[in-house]
Amino acid sequence: MSKKSSPIEVAQIGRPVGLYGELKLHIHSDFPEQFVAGKTFMTQKNIELEIRSYNHKRGLISFKGYESRESATVLVNSFLLTSLEATLDDCNLQNDELFWFDIMGCKVQEEGTILGIVTEIERIGSTDYMVIKTDKKLVEKELSKTFYLPYIDRYVLSANKETKVVHVKDGLELLENS
Repeated sequence: MSKKSSPIEVAQIGRPVGLYGELKLHIHSDFPEQFVAGKTFMTQKNIELEIRSYNHKRGLISFKGYESRESATVLVNSFLLTSLEATLDDCNLQNDELFWFDIMGCKVQEEGTILGIVTEIERIGSTDYMVIKTDKKLVEKELSKTFYLPYIDRYVLSANKETKVVHVKDGLELLENS
C-alpha cells in the first residue's frame, strides 16, 4: 500500500473488574486469537497498550502499566485499534472468507443490476449487515437512499475483493421494502 491505512477498531474496553487492573473487553472482531500477552494496540487517543493478560472465558483483559483498578479506570470506553498490516498478519481467514475492509466500497449487484455500494458493515446480534448506499438510478425511482442487506448465504451469492463486486439475490426486494 502506498498510503497509510486507516486504523481498524477491534474492541472496546469496558468497566474495571477486581482490584488488579482487569477490564471487561467487548470484542468487535471475529478473531479473538489476536488478544494475547505481549500484543500491542493503539487507542483512539494514540495511547499504546501492551496486553499483560487476557482471559477469553471471562472476557477480561489487563495491560502493562495499568496493574491497579485506579490506573486501569482511565482506559474505560477506549477503543483498541490495529493496522491493516497487523490484521493481515494476525488473523487467518478460511477459504472464501473476507475481512470487512475487503467488502467496503464493493458494488452490490443482482442479475446485472447495480443496487449500490457498501458504505459500512454493522453487526446486529450475530449477523453482519452491509449498509448499502443505493445506486442513483434506483433512488430516482423513489427507492430508499440506503438499505441493509444481511451478509448471509441466503442473500450473498459471491464476493470478490479483486473486482470489488458482491453478487446477491433478493436484494432488490429488500430495497423495495426498505
